[in-house]
Amino acid sequence: MAALNTFDRHLLREWLQILGIVVAATCGLLLVQVCYDDLRSLREAGAGGLELWGYFFTTMPSFLMIVLSPALMISLLFVLTKLHRANELTAMRAAGVGLMRITASVWLVGLLACGLAWWLSSSVVPWSVERSQAMFDAVQFRQQAHSLAPDRVGAIYGVAFESPREGRIWFLNRYSRASGRAYGVSVSELDPQRRETERLVAAEAWPDPALGGWIFRRGRTLSFNPDTGEQLGSAPFAERREAFGEDPQLMLLTERRPIDLSFFELRRVVAYFAAQKNPKGVPFAVRYYGLLADTLGPLIAIAIAIPFAVMGVRVNAAVGVSKSIGLFFLYYILSNFAAFLAVKQVLDPAVAASLPNLGMAALAAWLFFRLR
Repeated sequence: MAALNTFDRHLLREWLQILGIVVAATCGLLLVQVCYDDLRSLREAGAGGLELWGYFFTTMPSFLMIVLSPALMISLLFVLTKLHRANELTAMRAAGVGLMRITASVWLVGLLACGLAWWLSSSVVPWSVERSQAMFDAVQFRQQAHSLAPDRVGAIYGVAFESPREGRIWFLNRYSRASGRAYGVSVSELDPQRRETERLVAAEAWPDPALGGWIFRRGRTLSFNPDTGEQLGSAPFAERREAFGEDPQLMLLTERRPIDLSFFELRRVVAYFAAQKNPKGVPFAVRYYGLLADTLGPLIAIAIAIPFAVMGVRVNAAVGVSKSIGLFFLYYILSNFAAFLAVKQVLDPAVAASLPNLGMAALAAWLFFRLR
């Protein structure tokens, strides 16, 4: 703090106080939303008080990336508009102090916030998302175990999965997340021309880590002529071991929404779809690259807030907050438009994910240019 002058300390003190209030308020609102969405389900599943509090506290860190940039913008707009209204910024600029020097401490905090955003995205938020989902599933599985058969506890129905590198297509009629077993399994082996040569069907199957493959039980092996598609043979089996490397967890991840996956889960799904050049992976890729691009969000939020506040008329500081609502709406429109273009394969997913931030950065540059 030795390098900071009196005004720097004054600005930081005013800003960080409002920032803390905004972060607490927005996280509180999001927690209310989680309670509305999940509290009833958890209570009906028999979750106790400690489990509920543990779930909510585990979920809270996943909100930090969501609220960081908006909170920075709202709080900074509020404080700078307040200082502008009190003529403090005008006095500093009249004394020959440049705007960049006046806001130097703000930019420093912005750089630290970018580092914080990267750490949250790469460590804290993935843990929070995956751990809270595991806690929610555990409560659901426990409740379902009282009324459902073991093979239907935590069941996901109709899972289809293609493994192009190995030349296999899977279909699982039902997969129990609680037991880690699949039921009603069909695995088709394909030749290089993607023609079916063999099909393995089984009543039950599960991965065996010791084997490094899968165990199939109570099934039948069907062979086909790849040229004509004619069935050549059928051989039943009681149990069969195959060195298949497909991971059932990856199969399930591809069936979930991109917004529900953590950073690491998204990276895994994006790599899978990229290997087979499947357009179904575009929404996952946009979400993944968007999380990477959002690490620069704090600096962009600051770059927009400063000229917005300085250029504004001397009105109530709450007006600055209302301006930010319009900016968030613009960001939302850009995000959805970019995602639409990516799904239509007009834009690369990485470009589409960066487009909203590039748009906001261009707006910030234009606002700073108008200050000159």
